[in-house]
Amino acid sequence: MEQINQLIETLCDFLWNFPMLVLLLGIHLYFTFKLGFIQKKIPQGIRFSFAKNGAKKGGVSAYEALATALAATIGTGNIIGISTAIAIGGPGALFWCWISGLLGMGTCYAECYLSAKYRIRKKDGTLYGGPMYVMERVLHKKWLAVIFAFFGVVAALSVGSSVQSHSLAAAVTEHINISPHLVGIAAAMLAGSILIGGAKKTAKVCTYLVPVMSVIYLGGCLYVIGKNLPYVPAALYAVVKGAFSGKSFIGGFAGTAVMTAIRVGMAKGLFTNEAGMGSMPMTAAAAETDSPTKQGLVSMTGIFWDTIVMCAITGLAILSDMVKNPAAYQHASQDTYCFVAFSGLPFAGEKLLSLCLVLFAFATIIGWSFYGECSANYLWGEKGKKVFEVAYMVFVYLGAVLSLELVWNLSDLANACMAIPNIICLWLLRKEVKV
Repeated sequence: MEQINQLIETLCDFLWNFPMLVLLLGIHLYFTFKLGFIQKKIPQGIRFSFAKNGAKKGGVSAYEALATALAATIGTGNIIGISTAIAIGGPGALFWCWISGLLGMGTCYAECYLSAKYRIRKKDGTLYGGPMYVMERVLHKKWLAVIFAFFGVVAALSVGSSVQSHSLAAAVTEHINISPHLVGIAAAMLAGSILIGGAKKTAKVCTYLVPVMSVIYLGGCLYVIGKNLPYVPAALYAVVKGAFSGKSFIGGFAGTAVMTAIRVGMAKGLFTNEAGMGSMPMTAAAAETDSPTKQGLVSMTGIFWDTIVMCAITGLAILSDMVKNPAAYQHASQDTYCFVAFSGLPFAGEKLLSLCLVLFAFATIIGWSFYGECSANYLWGEKGKKVFEVAYMVFVYLGAVLSLELVWNLSDLANACMAIPNIICLWLLRKEVKV
């Protein structure tokens, strides 16, 4: 087992250190220029996301689809991932994380446009689709669709359930003396009760959960930024300078090379917003809309909220506090920078952040369950989807009680193996994408 883990880890290091970054950044740049910098239409996409669309029975609204996608993308990576990016790549990594999100909006629009255009409506009125259906129905490459869907299931069972439930259990047991087995069982039962309700119930839960968890977390971050407001200009200067200079950082922190900042920032940004990985198009296909263009614009706002807003505010909260209190970070571990910043809240700052981690992790469990169901349904039909739901609950429990090194590596590999066929599909159908 150790040899298998090492093999997967080596493969992941290779893929995510250069090939995946080049592929994703390349496709992001292509669609950004091809679509005339479609990012400028973000205000229009936000307006569409809240518009009433008269969803038919069994369908979900544009906002419900967006909330489900955000539940899957706004996760622990926005907290721990940004902390790690700053620790490894310096403040300049935050700049390149923003760039990955900004450029990724073009790819997100393209992939969601195609899935919304070629979706299928069931007899009960529900809509379904995703890159695997585009690959089969338009490209006529079922083998590519099967590869994508298979790794979609693997990713759902690893990064969507196990990894998130492990983070959830760790956050709970840090403050409450309770067995992780009980936490795992409770999370699995709660997730299962939502899964059984289908896409409509999943979307409904996400429409309430996403705003609540986002407001709580952003409120804490904005308090930290407000408290350290005189230090925000220095933090922003450090971000811009660190993005293009390898010189040392604030208060004795070791500086990092520009290429390290670019690699780490881009990798974290690409990982957290999932643009180009083919997951978000599954929610786009399920939304009631009269135009694939509108749905593409709505889905594109998910990248804006996740990377441009959430990651930016997280980074500024950490960096402004770091400028003010550099000594507090010198001996902090890479994944606890946000906890150090939240410790400056008037009361229970670290507990509040732990609550946010629990909510974020559970939201990701719910959001990714939808992606896994779509992939399982494509591969094995309705019966296979039911089996997947049971397996998903089991993996939620296992994630809370087992060591997750192998699962983390497997999730990274699965994400890469989803992205590669999706990028191939996007490139071959690039002329199909319209604004």
